[in-house]
Amino acid sequence: MLSRFRKVQGEKGFTLIELLIVIAIIGILAAIAIPQFSAYKNRAYQSDAKSHLHNIFLACKAYWADKGPTAACDSAAVDDATYGYTTSAKITITAGTKTEAGFAATTKHTDDASSTVYSIDSNGAITP
Repeated sequence: MLSRFRKVQGEKGFTLIELLIVIAIIGILAAIAIPQFSAYKNRAYQSDAKSHLHNIFLACKAYWADKGPTAACDSAAVDDATYGYTTSAKITITAGTKTEAGFAATTKHTDDASSTVYSIDSNGAITP
């Protein structure tokens, strides 16, 4: 039994150079990963803005089917369970023309670092 302890006492651990190399590698990987993570978050914010824009367009289509094509539709008109749209505190929606024939709206996510504004037209085409 004592012979086992003597063998363990004679073994050496990691050297300071080996530990410094491992820390340097971890630092390099972190320097690469953190900006990528920020870019992924920003793309998610932009996708959320486009998704809300598309959802309000579909909700307005349902609203116009009920109220007629000349009724004014914006996020306040369709923000209930009837039309299936719920507003988000992080999304800013600005409705331009509110009738079906010339519908136009824009969205922007408040956390989007690049402040990209997306627009939708009466055909449902989304453009940055």
